[in-house]
Amino acid sequence: MRRTWLIFSQTVTVAVAVLFVLSTFKPQWIQSLIWRQGLPGPTVVSMAPGVRASAPAPGSFAEAARLAAPTVVSVITSNTRARNPHTRDPWFRYFFGDQDSQPQSGVGSGVIVSPEGYVLTNNHVIDRMDDIEVMLTDGRKTRAKVIGTDPDTDLAVLKVDLERLPYIAFGDSDELRVGDAVLAIGNPFGVGQTVTSGIVSALGRNQLGINTFENFIQTDAAINPGNSGGALVDAAGHLVGINTAIYSRSGGNMGIGFAIPVSTTRQVMDSLIKDGQVTRGWIGVEPRDLTPEIAETFNLPVREGVLITGVLQNGPAARGGLHPGDVVLKVDAIRVANTAQLLNAVASLKPGQSAPVEVLREGQTVRLTVVPAKRPKMPLQRPDQEED
Repeated sequence: MRRTWLIFSQTVTVAVAVLFVLSTFKPQWIQSLIWRQGLPGPTVVSMAPGVRASAPAPGSFAEAARLAAPTVVSVITSNTRARNPHTRDPWFRYFFGDQDSQPQSGVGSGVIVSPEGYVLTNNHVIDRMDDIEVMLTDGRKTRAKVIGTDPDTDLAVLKVDLERLPYIAFGDSDELRVGDAVLAIGNPFGVGQTVTSGIVSALGRNQLGINTFENFIQTDAAINPGNSGGALVDAAGHLVGINTAIYSRSGGNMGIGFAIPVSTTRQVMDSLIKDGQVTRGWIGVEPRDLTPEIAETFNLPVREGVLITGVLQNGPAARGGLHPGDVVLKVDAIRVANTAQLLNAVASLKPGQSAPVEVLREGQTVRLTVVPAKRPKMPLQRPDQEED
């Protein structure tokens, strides 16, 4: 019995000594053990002068910011060729001064999305710029190559050649819900990287006249000029959107910002990397939203759909049997309730591959088969003015 007691007392003495040494020189090890084992412990552990280890504060997004922030870069652009050809004319300088003699420049944001160095940003950040640099949060700076651009969604893909690049993990924007917490990370006003928080205010925003194809995430996380091309991330630090626009009367944040969901950005990015362009379907119709007034005027039994007001002669829609006055209800089994949804549904079709189209004609549902063509390049217009 005495021998057992001596062994026990010696073991306790050694354990206390080890604990004392660890608490003095490695207090963070003790706190880490407490968190992993789920043992009760104080929120703040201070076991040596000048050492303070804190548990994550409730509701903190520090971990999400830590994961995502290094992947968000500043995109610095300039166009040394953007000078008026008459700048050297003395009469021109006499009347207009030398304000146009300086090269154009700008600062936006981007997100590193792969270890190979691919960077997602907005097309308007790098549009018409011939010198593009990317600066990381660790201070490294390098020139970027433009892999491809897609003005219809306002997206662009750049590539940088650097080693040990941080890159963000993609989230699932289709799983977002109104009220979910999100962070906006970017370089507003060129002051340096900034992280703001908010919630998802709305989903599927369209018909804003910003892009041809719109399906925005709306958020109240502060997005300001310079945030364009930056990351919208979820509470886990995963990329769910690319910040692209704000609603503002003054140029500053008013709590209404818009981001392109990753469900769109990944499709565009893959196409730009693979083919250098985005190929979309096109059927050649003039669509119009089916308003309650139009539905009542023509005594239509539906309240959602897209009215076809014109069909291009010998175009894909005409060859498929669509007529002016038809109301499109579904495209490739996807229900369309407005012009923006019709644009997106048709654009997602593969050119040359037939797709079913369901329309309402003279009170009867008619199923047609249309073979879409490749969408031609068109100037950016408001969605309700777009020919599809």
